[in-house]
Amino acid sequence: MVNIKYLELETEYPKIYFFNLTEDIKEFIRETGIKNGTVTVQSLHTTCAVFFEEYVHDENPVGHDYLQIDLNRGLRRIFPDEVEFDDNYFYPGPKHMNRPGRAHFDFQGISLNGPAHLKSTLLGASETFVIDEGILQTGPFGSVWFVDFDYSRPRKRKCVLCVNGE
Repeated sequence: MVNIKYLELETEYPKIYFFNLTEDIKEFIRETGIKNGTVTVQSLHTTCAVFFEEYVHDENPVGHDYLQIDLNRGLRRIFPDEVEFDDNYFYPGPKHMNRPGRAHFDFQGISLNGPAHLKSTLLGASETFVIDEGILQTGPFGSVWFVDFDYSRPRKRKCVLCVNGE
């Protein structure tokens, strides 16, 4: 049996957002009644990623988990933020920005999301996990995370969960 559910996630400007989806996934598994199978978690956006990692419980004063801070620092070393057009990246080029049917955005930051695309490509858009006896197999400390690296404007994002099994 295949079961699909979409999660809607909202971000605000200007922040990279991490969403811990673990409890949402466990709840969906319970709703489906699947005892043995798999669950795939997939982003529908090219500047977002899905990954498996621990939640470390320590946060800075604005609520950022230490592991998220460390991940962002590491990824910025690989793909530095773009603060003005064409300072580190070719993307987006003129053909992409001026293609027919493209909505016009007045906010200049819209063009500066090349690093977000590259970071999400590096981490990947999906993860698949085993369900054994109705339990999501993430171990005692594992969490499933959805991250939106594009902080150029507020967004509504979607993540799809697909539970397969019996």
